[in-house]
Amino acid sequence: MAILVTGATGHVGRHVVRRLVAAGQPVRALTRDVGAAKFPAGVTVFEGDLLQPATLRAALTGVERMYLFPVAETAREVALLAASLGVRRIVVLSSDAVTDGSDPSGHREVEEAVEAAAGVEWTHLRPGEFAVNKLSLWEHSIRTGALVRSAYPGAMGAPVHEDDVAAVAVAALLEEGHRGAILRISGPRALSQRDQVLALARGLGRAIAFEEVSPAEARADMLAQGFPADIADYILAHQATWADQPAAVHPTVEQVTGRPAHDLARWAADHLTDFQ
Repeated sequence: MAILVTGATGHVGRHVVRRLVAAGQPVRALTRDVGAAKFPAGVTVFEGDLLQPATLRAALTGVERMYLFPVAETAREVALLAASLGVRRIVVLSSDAVTDGSDPSGHREVEEAVEAAAGVEWTHLRPGEFAVNKLSLWEHSIRTGALVRSAYPGAMGAPVHEDDVAAVAVAALLEEGHRGAILRISGPRALSQRDQVLALARGLGRAIAFEEVSPAEARADMLAQGFPADIADYILAHQATWADQPAAVHPTVEQVTGRPAHDLARWAADHLTDFQ
């Protein structure tokens, strides 16, 4: 039973590959740059681009199950091609932004494309905020100044470890009982921005200061780091919402995998070298 992992070098995809290999499954990894990609021994690597569905034909031939990274522009073509070549189970990396109606990236379009593919059983993963987003938001200021500047210090987010999302994905790929399921995934608890910084400090084993700034100052910081204005506004809007209503916490990781979701301190420890 060959399994294809698209987005195989991504934050979640690389963990999906690793976990499938550890489970003894025959894994195919799709990447746009075979020469630059590194995978565990035993993985069969295919070059292809989800934006060019025709390049996936070889990788999909003989595959029964697929982990699908979301690319809305070509999702319908990819899903139809997969179904025509015999793929019978697709696990979609979607987003909890679909649930709350703030989806800016077309995740629901990907879900609908897979749902419409004849003969395919599907599972949609809807993670909320990824802990790995802390790298783009805070890594530079932590690494260079042991400081986090943020608006809305009381905003309660529940960032999820990307490996937890991968663990749920692998369960949905390999096990029965997840057909037609929409699995919302979060970290184990909601933490304020201040408490998130404390958790990072515990995981990294060093002190990190927190400085509250205005939303305008936080936005200027993000723009200076290269964030597009619409993404900066999107992040700040979520933080403002979470200041009034904490992000939802879901027990999905424990329900599906049998062990609790990793907390933010564990995530930080797993990414120690990224902050050095």
